Amino acid sequence: MDDELDDLIHLADPPGTSGHVVALRVLKQPEPGNEFLDCEFVVSTETVTGSFPVGITSLDLDAWEEALDSLAGNRFVSWLNSGRTVQLKIKPLSPRAIAVSISDDPSSQVMVSLPMSPPADWIDDHRARLVKARQVISG
Repeated sequence: MDDELDDLIHLADPPGTSGHVVALRVLKQPEPGNEFLDCEFVVSTETVTGSFPVGITSLDLDAWEEALDSLAGNRFVSWLNSGRTVQLKIKPLSPRAIAVSISDDPSSQVMVSLPMSPPADWIDDHRARLVKARQVISG
């Protein structure tokens, strides 16, 4: 199995639309025994591009799994809302649309909110990304 982890989160509008992208990129693979992923949120729109550093732990991955369960039930989620780092919010708007917000209150106090139309299988895709992240962290 490929032990390189792609984006833990990758939400993108379909080609030919607004081009909005929100991703949580893994910057480097963890050292053996280290349960900490060095990541950055990347937000890209027609007019704004930015990145926000964040560290992801095993507990954060557990919370992301709960968030995916809530999203599958068409419920609003707020992830990484401890106040220590960037916060991600996702609000289902319709069966084919979500509103995504990234808020960097602890540091820059910048918030970016954008509507997105991810593919129909985006939650299943993110569950697979989560499994891979757990495998990478556990060695």
